[in-house]
Amino acid sequence: MIKYYTRACNFYYGAQAKFLIKKKKALPLCGKKNIAFDTLEIFSKKQKKIKSKFVNIKEIKYLNKLELSKIQKDLKKITSKRKNFLKNISFANPIIMGILNLTPDSFSDGGKFNNDNKSFKHISKMIKSGAEIIDIGGESTRPGSKDINSKVEFKRIKNVLKRFKKKYKKTCLSLDTRKPEIMDQGLKYGVNLINDVSGFSYGKVSPLILKKNKISKVLHHMKGTPNTMQLKPSYNNVLLDIYDYFEKNINNKFLDKKIILDPGIGFGKTLKHNLILISKISLFHSLGLPILVGTSRKRFINQISGEFDSKERLGGTLASVLFLLLQGVQMFRVHNVNEIKQGILIFNKIISK
Repeated sequence: MIKYYTRACNFYYGAQAKFLIKKKKALPLCGKKNIAFDTLEIFSKKQKKIKSKFVNIKEIKYLNKLELSKIQKDLKKITSKRKNFLKNISFANPIIMGILNLTPDSFSDGGKFNNDNKSFKHISKMIKSGAEIIDIGGESTRPGSKDINSKVEFKRIKNVLKRFKKKYKKTCLSLDTRKPEIMDQGLKYGVNLINDVSGFSYGKVSPLILKKNKISKVLHHMKGTPNTMQLKPSYNNVLLDIYDYFEKNINNKFLDKKIILDPGIGFGKTLKHNLILISKISLFHSLGLPILVGTSRKRFINQISGEFDSKERLGGTLASVLFLLLQGVQMFRVHNVNEIKQGILIFNKIISK
């Protein structure tokens, strides 16, 4: 049995994209008329053997029946507008998710915002700088980190959770946790989105809690656990393996489709894996759901930049965000909200001409 995968590529932007769509020489990406594509990379997988080819959209009618059927279904998802299932959030525009780590040991900002006054000052700063979602976490999931007790985790975040919606009613609140008991507590305080790096596999009842509360979720991919994920991670094909992981979970675990996909850059991936995922991220548009990527301050930036590394890795973060923007990615999880917002605004203005 051969399985097919469809990746939109060869993109056009701004006035040129609109012109080509109007002339039916290109198709809109995710319902946007300012990003268009005219080529598909089609992967075929039979057992572990993988092939790929590039096909212009005008040539897909010449594909075999089985292949054509799958590609047409994928194209419908690739070109369709993403449904806005999060309150006050539109997937038609780039969305910034600001990171608030209430931990003593996160890889780049552990301990900086553990004080209530500092945490709310930072939240206000991120919102004023352009963050539409604030992602709050009380457990570090950096490579090599170990599990902590749920009581300890909740103690770190409870004051912020209790006060957040009273102060920021219109801002989307995301809870970064693997533990179902933390999810359950967070939902009592108006959490809008659950972001679980384990893909809701850490706790068996996590999917039941999500279903019961009809809550939106980030479906994140991680190989292993934070403690083991960087111990020689391997894949048959990292891109297609993660696509299969997403597809399986979408079809079997989360039928409401209120899902944001996150391929998990740096979570059980080598430098090569990360670069493949970033460079070919547009494959995941064929699942018909919004995509979130977190490259902020990640180690792959240091692995590439070497002696030109910096503490906040802002240059590398912005470079990756702008490339992902060109691929139609809708959401970015970042530390430096103002700088990334500024970069996106300038970049979008330039390519819109």
